[in-house]
Amino acid sequence: MAIRAILMFLPTIVGIALSENDFYGESLSFMSPQKMKDGTVQVSFYYRENGRGSCQDRLSYPCESGSCSNMEDTKPVITDRDSSGGDRWCQSEGQARATLNNQSFVLRDTGCCWPPNVNGKTSWTAGGKLDLGYRSDTHTYNKCPITATVASLRVPQNCFPKLRLLAYDPDGDHVRCFFASKSVDSNVTLDENECTITAPGLLGVGLHVFELVLEDHPNKDVNLTYDDGSSSERKAFNIHSGVHSTPFSQISLQFTLQILPPLQNCIAGDVVPQYLLPTVSHGDVRQASVGVKFQLHVHAQASEAKIFDFQVSGPQNMTKEFTNGTLGNASVILNWTPALSDLHRLVPVCFTAETYASQSEMRCVIVMVTRSSATEGKAVVKCSTTQMTVSLEKDSMSGIDKNWLKMDDPSCSMTSNDTHIMATMSFNTCGTKLEDTGNFLIFKNEINSFELPSAVITRRRQVKIGFSCQFPKTISISSSYQLQNSDYIFTESSFGSFGYTFGIFEDSSFTNSIGADAYPIEVKLLDKVFMGIRAVSDLPSITLFVESCKATPDDNPENSVFYYLIRNGCVMDETFEAHASDPTSFNFELQSFKFVGDFDQVYISCSVILCETGNPMSRCAQGCVNKPSQRRKRALSKETASHLIIKGPFKLLKEVNSPDPQTKVGAGRLKALLSPFTGTAVLGILFTLTVLLLVGFITAYVRKSKTEDRQTLITECEG
Repeated sequence: MAIRAILMFLPTIVGIALSENDFYGESLSFMSPQKMKDGTVQVSFYYRENGRGSCQDRLSYPCESGSCSNMEDTKPVITDRDSSGGDRWCQSEGQARATLNNQSFVLRDTGCCWPPNVNGKTSWTAGGKLDLGYRSDTHTYNKCPITATVASLRVPQNCFPKLRLLAYDPDGDHVRCFFASKSVDSNVTLDENECTITAPGLLGVGLHVFELVLEDHPNKDVNLTYDDGSSSERKAFNIHSGVHSTPFSQISLQFTLQILPPLQNCIAGDVVPQYLLPTVSHGDVRQASVGVKFQLHVHAQASEAKIFDFQVSGPQNMTKEFTNGTLGNASVILNWTPALSDLHRLVPVCFTAETYASQSEMRCVIVMVTRSSATEGKAVVKCSTTQMTVSLEKDSMSGIDKNWLKMDDPSCSMTSNDTHIMATMSFNTCGTKLEDTGNFLIFKNEINSFELPSAVITRRRQVKIGFSCQFPKTISISSSYQLQNSDYIFTESSFGSFGYTFGIFEDSSFTNSIGADAYPIEVKLLDKVFMGIRAVSDLPSITLFVESCKATPDDNPENSVFYYLIRNGCVMDETFEAHASDPTSFNFELQSFKFVGDFDQVYISCSVILCETGNPMSRCAQGCVNKPSQRRKRALSKETASHLIIKGPFKLLKEVNSPDPQTKVGAGRLKALLSPFTGTAVLGILFTLTVLLLVGFITAYVRKSKTEDRQTLITECEG
């Protein structure tokens, strides 16, 4: 402890060698406390420091007096740094372990200084508090929220997105976020229950400092018991009451956000990078095994800028494989092999795509480290929209035989070949159990070994292999130029997991979808466009209902520039025509168009619902509702929530030559020519032609009049 105390003050002693403004923020994450054989309780925690330069000399996290002893701290290791050559940022990760003495464990660290910032902040305070009571609901110690950020967040002044912070709780508790200090720009808004930051007004260009606290609250009443025999109670969190219950734990999160000069446009995928598949969704939970290489694939596109790197906040020894693609695409593969010391750890991994003028949104996921799959049999699980397939590798467990394995539901059989034992099941068969954790729905099953009822001894090892598919309650996977279909997966308790495809077809037969190499789809004004939506579900009697469809000039359905094709189930576009299809499909056609202004692309987004077939109370049965107030309340068990799916883009071709006469559509074509899309130029030409015709008419009339006058004079003279 004496050596540690000296090290804590060493930066002050040799401060002349260190910059006073190298601290850019920090994050802290606890592992679950463990009771040792001697009766003591130990906890390990990891801390990440954002900064520049050495990036590993600011944090020390001493525990408050009496709450711990025997603190062991490893030297932080640089995990990522700026690759642009400017040494603008870096991030390090360190680990510490302490023996706990009381009913709570409290860490606290302070220091100086933040770099010059808009908020005028200088000193900082970091730390966390962990309650050491046993929970009555989980029968174990409480687990703290998990959070992190990349080292350097940047956003153009006019493109401030909704900044989603990672706020994952392993126990499924409600996580509340709040600002630790009041020195926040008045234009900044924090949604405490969603842990998202927005800026309704413009923020000043420069560096902004954010200091937050995350705390976890139970969703139902929970009792806590302590080793000394005492107990306490935690009341369920009420999101509507405004009265906050006592949290289980608190951890700090601090970061900086650089507001850059404004850009000409904020269209995702143009200058601001946009993620492409197979990039994971924000908040996903992935599983890794000790000793087995784990990978995350991240893809992004910025057609008008160069993505030169991906900034990553991850664990020690995570490596990056960066690749440049075409059309402004770039990708990175994140590789990490967890060590035995990482077992049961929940690791936050955050990333952004970097250009010199901007940065993509930040996404964060959780990597859950479990024991190596090789020690219990190597199983691979594939999750689709409606079912899961488990494949067990025979070589990973010598002597394994499908005849000695069974599912939770013994009536479900398993198949095998020379190398694998396999089973496929839907999410509502074979004993698959559904667990609703609040933000996620998890479908679980397991493979077990069994013995004959008459057996007295056995020389086979017991086998128990659990597997699952986990879905956030909403996942939307946006289409990109490389994808043939835009796939969407949603999960709800009453309907299980279901999916949608949104396709573009060659003709009115709706059988041949347009291939991936055709994106963006190039069309001319008034061309017919054929589109189809299909629902996929294991449930038998369901009906698809398209409640609304609207067009926007980019893939943001909330764009202020939009045009409704369908609204409240009512067709709004005069060229829109629905085609007959089965109950789980919706096919339609319309004539292509463009938006007035400097736009050459169109995206179509539709709001869709699945209903129980034949239910007169469902939204599907209501059809077109001119007045939204006439809509009946949603029957929760009879229909899904409304989900949004997107398709596009369509790109308008500029017509150089006159169109083929066969493509003209009479009055409709003339109407298009006189529309605002071509109005000024065409009206000018029509005006010129009108003037020329009028001049010709007047000239002919004058000549005719002169001829008649001359003839009259000749007649009079002869008379």
